Amino acid sequence: MVLRAIEHKIEALVEGVFGRAFRTNVQPVELARKLAKEMGDHRQVSVSRVYVPNEYSVFLSPDDRAQFEGYEQSLIGELQEYLSEHARRESYSLLSAPKVLIETDDDLEVGEFGIATRMVQPKDRAAMPEPDEPGPDLEAGATMIYKPAAPVATEAAPPNELELERELVTLNANGRRHEISKRRTVIGRSQDADVQFDDANISRRHAELRQEGKSYWIVDLDSTNGIEINGRRVKRAKLDSGDTITLGSTDIVFRRERG
Repeated sequence: MVLRAIEHKIEALVEGVFGRAFRTNVQPVELARKLAKEMGDHRQVSVSRVYVPNEYSVFLSPDDRAQFEGYEQSLIGELQEYLSEHARRESYSLLSAPKVLIETDDDLEVGEFGIATRMVQPKDRAAMPEPDEPGPDLEAGATMIYKPAAPVATEAAPPNELELERELVTLNANGRRHEISKRRTVIGRSQDADVQFDDANISRRHAELRQEGKSYWIVDLDSTNGIEINGRRVKRAKLDSGDTITLGSTDIVFRRERG
């Protein structure tokens, strides 16, 4: 099987000392499998084809990325080959050959990694796309965070964890408080957004607030004016209670309060 052969090649890249180190860090083969999962999760059905993203950004903790020193370009090539073969096997259509980008994210712990997908029209075809192709430069999907598998707890949760389950999470702006009750909350100007702001400088689907485990993240949905956290421009960031999120001309204070 072609995919299995490529997996063996990926594993072979980090044999020996580096392979042993990876057993407590991000597993390269797990990256390949989760990239394939994200491909399928973000497919779009047109009149006659099923299109999938052709650009994949992988976010790693500094320690995890350090493990790839000397192997990163080879690994990227193998991951791209894996995605191409997966698309061929599933009869998916691509606007171009898959492209994998690896970036460092200081907010990630060892063993955690994020994947963001994007469907990008090649420059040489942007002016004259096929009739049923998706439009150029569709907004990036929210980053999916993958955490290492943990043993199932066999004892009762400690009191401090039970308290976290009853916490109140809010977004506060312009004298209003928006309570957050969903794991994924879209913020924007559109009437379809979960939290709406009447600000011409805010995109229709500007950002997404995501709960990942006990943490909350803000993710830029490829907005026109971007996002800032406490005055610092970011594409995605883990939030602490009291942080100020700036979208367009609107300052939004993120708060977590225990009930």
